[in-house]
Amino acid sequence: ASSPDEEWPEAEKAEKLARGAALKWASGVFYRPEKLEGLGKYRSREMQRNSSIQSRLKSTVQSYLEGVSAGLEQLQSAAQEVQSVCQELGAARWALLDGADRFQGLQQMRVLMAEHMQLASVVQVLPQLFSVHEVFSHTLQLLHGQHLLEAHAELMMMEHLRDDILSQLHLRGLSSAQTTVLSYFGGLRELNESLAKQLWDIVGSSLRLVHDDPVLFVTAVRIIEREEKIDDTLLLEATFLPPGRPKGWRQKFYHVLQETITGAHFHAIHMDAEGPGLAKHLVALQKDIVAELRVVKDLMVQCVPPHYNILSLCTATYHQALASHLQDILREDLDKQALFLLLEWALRVYHSPEMMGHPDLLPEVDVSALGPLLSPELIDQTERKYVLKVKASMLEWMQRTLEVEFKEWFREEEPEMDHQGFFQSALPVIVMQMLNENIHVASLITDSLQQKVYNMALEELEAFLGRLREALVQCGKEHQKDRTQPKHYVSYLLAMLNNNLALGSSVSSLHPDAARREVPVSLRAALDRTQKKACQLLLEELLLDLQPLCLQLPSRKWLSGSQLVSSMCEVIDKYAKDFSHVRKPLYMLLLAESELLVASQYLRALMQKKMVCKTEEERGQLCNRLLQDATQLRELFGGLGLDRSQQSLEAVFALRDLFRLQDLALLSLEVLGFVTKYPDVSDEHISTLLDLRGDVPRELRQMVLEAMAQHPQVLPESYRPIFSTILVPAPELPFCLRKGKCA
Repeated sequence: ASSPDEEWPEAEKAEKLARGAALKWASGVFYRPEKLEGLGKYRSREMQRNSSIQSRLKSTVQSYLEGVSAGLEQLQSAAQEVQSVCQELGAARWALLDGADRFQGLQQMRVLMAEHMQLASVVQVLPQLFSVHEVFSHTLQLLHGQHLLEAHAELMMMEHLRDDILSQLHLRGLSSAQTTVLSYFGGLRELNESLAKQLWDIVGSSLRLVHDDPVLFVTAVRIIEREEKIDDTLLLEATFLPPGRPKGWRQKFYHVLQETITGAHFHAIHMDAEGPGLAKHLVALQKDIVAELRVVKDLMVQCVPPHYNILSLCTATYHQALASHLQDILREDLDKQALFLLLEWALRVYHSPEMMGHPDLLPEVDVSALGPLLSPELIDQTERKYVLKVKASMLEWMQRTLEVEFKEWFREEEPEMDHQGFFQSALPVIVMQMLNENIHVASLITDSLQQKVYNMALEELEAFLGRLREALVQCGKEHQKDRTQPKHYVSYLLAMLNNNLALGSSVSSLHPDAARREVPVSLRAALDRTQKKACQLLLEELLLDLQPLCLQLPSRKWLSGSQLVSSMCEVIDKYAKDFSHVRKPLYMLLLAESELLVASQYLRALMQKKMVCKTEEERGQLCNRLLQDATQLRELFGGLGLDRSQQSLEAVFALRDLFRLQDLALLSLEVLGFVTKYPDVSDEHISTLLDLRGDVPRELRQMVLEAMAQHPQVLPESYRPIFSTILVPAPELPFCLRKGKCA
């Protein structure tokens, strides 16, 4: 047998811990000898505490033992009761087994009772079953007489009878008998179809009936609502769904109404897709839709339940049908007028007080929540089509205008003049009026269309200016062949300059928005090129009249004195009088270009190596002639209004100083000063001028050219070239064979 310490190791451990704790406490209390006097007091106090603890432990253990005893007694009582219940259940089981045979007899009684109840039900409905076909005939007569409510009541009664029989058969699994029942009630299908046909005919004529005979329309709606309630009831029960259910006549009502609206205006309608036919069609649509929506709002809404939302339904139907209809029209190849009408109608008229914003329709009719009639993509596509059509029309019109203008250049009469005496033609007015009209028309639709047409108009104007330049060139070629044709060649060129200036000043006013009137750089360049071409042709004409005179200088006859420059002044004065028919900026430009042309031709003539001064006297005559000619020409141009600072004839005066120089030692400095003043002068120019002087040795000439090479010149930005346009004749090659007989 094991010892108690081996059975309860925790008790032994606890006792050791207690002893250790007591020893520790005693050593702490009695560590001094004088403390031992109170040992008896401590012993008696601890004994009292131990006895108190032992008494409480005994009390606790006693209460636990009493509880355990009570529990054992209850368990014993429960076991006895369970045993008695088992015995009673066994007795009941034997009693049930004894009565099973009696229950079989009751089951047969229940079956007989059910059959009796079924037969009783059949007996009750037999009169109705026998009268089915008679009711069918009566109902059909009611339908033919348009007694719809009575006919529908009998129809519902027959359907209820049929559905009740089918439901009973379905519950008993007699599916084969259902076919017989359906065959017997086959007339219901014909009645349903006849009633439905009349209902949909009424719904199809609803917009007329609500005004002329609302009772018939209300009757149809009542029948539809009856059927909807039957559908809802059967769907909620979800045990048996009779054939033909759910009928869904309310949805059919919506569908028929929508088809009626769509078919009346948007199906099988052949109309002219060009402007006039389309305009009539759109006006008719606008009038009919507003009138029909007023009928719906004022009359039909009162004839249907509120949950139909009939006004919203009709509004959405018109909106969607219109959107589809407009898309179909836009698939055709429409002209610009038709495209404009569609855009204006869809974006302006449709939402205006003349149509969907009509006072009689507001506020109930609101199409803002239905989305745009045309999508942004389709609008952009249509706008681009419209711009292309306008572009083609504009191109054709401009081409005809240019052809008429070209023919007018060859007239026997001068071009017309305005009140200030400036030559002009109708060209800029016609072109700008056409551009303005198209841009203004586009602004009536959208800003985006206006911007597209504006951009296209500027592009077409730029292209037109290119064709105008080609026409000017062609006219110039015709004039070169025969200078008598056109008779007033110069006058019409001047008119073209005024026209070009008028076009340039009018372009900025094309755009209605002042903040967006910036003229493209390319168009400005095209206007400049047209102006330069007309100026070039005028200067070429002036040059043709000056060339015979320029060919006569320099010469000995010219040195000795002649009326050559006077004749040149007469030619220039004649052209200046013609130039007075252009506006001042152009007049000053032509005057400056003419002066540059005269100066360059005068200098070019001097460099043709026709003459070399052989004596000091001839050089003096040359200087005097240059002074007289340059002064005469300068005074002429000054009198015409050209400031001396703008004249290129100063180069002739500077050239005179170069010829007047007597001390050849200063020639290099004089030439360098001349080159500094006119940096576009070349070595060939200087060499040719020194040849004309006639007294410059070869070594000095070489020294001068080397000095020029050591001081290269850079053209300032504001410098107006004069020598760079003058070509110096190539020097003649020396004859290299010695004089004498050929070998």
